[in-house]
Amino acid sequence: MKLKRFVSIPVLSVITLVGFVYYITVFVFIEDWIGLQSSAGFLNSLIFTGLASLCVFSFLVCVLADPGGVPSGFLPDVEESYASDQEIKRNGVVPRKCDKCSSYKPPRAHHCRVCRRCVLRMDHHCSWINNCVGQRNYKPFLLLVFYATAATTYSAAIIISCIIKNWDTDVSSTSKTFRIGIGSWITALSLTLGSLLIWNIYLASHNMTTIEYHKGKRAAWLARKSGLSYHHPYDVGFYKNATLVLGSDMLKWLWPTATSHIKDGLSFPTIRESS
Repeated sequence: MKLKRFVSIPVLSVITLVGFVYYITVFVFIEDWIGLQSSAGFLNSLIFTGLASLCVFSFLVCVLADPGGVPSGFLPDVEESYASDQEIKRNGVVPRKCDKCSSYKPPRAHHCRVCRRCVLRMDHHCSWINNCVGQRNYKPFLLLVFYATAATTYSAAIIISCIIKNWDTDVSSTSKTFRIGIGSWITALSLTLGSLLIWNIYLASHNMTTIEYHKGKRAAWLARKSGLSYHHPYDVGFYKNATLVLGSDMLKWLWPTATSHIKDGLSFPTIRESS
């Protein structure tokens, strides 16, 4: 059952962390800064609650969503199977067989040792969601990182504002140490998540997975040694790459379950097809 994925120390740690950050931000720092009963306090708590809720919702989708498995009996297209070596190199699509599953796998699919199956367009296995990040749940994963970054950054701003306001009036050294410690921790967390967000935006804008990035570095090095140039075969342009992940309707870009645009993950547009 998918609910068993919640029975995991990393997953439970994330849930506990979100609850802790929400509690101290709203009921400790906003209350101490401007008060929850004030209009400004209510507005700030409402905005932060919205960001935290979207973060939790994205997290739940990531945990429960199937990243996409290779259909049983999958066989590569005959045309691809008998393509010339030169054609295969141009397309970047090579018929491959999984040593673990003993069956063919589509382009960009990889075997996950943890999930014990091949995952479509596999990016990586994430312990924090106890699930693979692949074809069908990459968008909610990207939005999870986005909303987590936004929420922690907003929380850090509130905590820092509270520290500045009460710096002269707060005479207790223990209280100051607590506030500064929490503020530093939240700021570090937001910077870490922000770095992860920038990394995933880079990958999405180039229509690349983490696995493909590392393989691409070696391919580029080998190409340079041969006096050639390497270009990621699935990078079909910034906007097209974005729509492949987020969808063509920009109004639905920030909604984790708006994934009707996601294809079967058995084939992907390449540079040659787009040119």
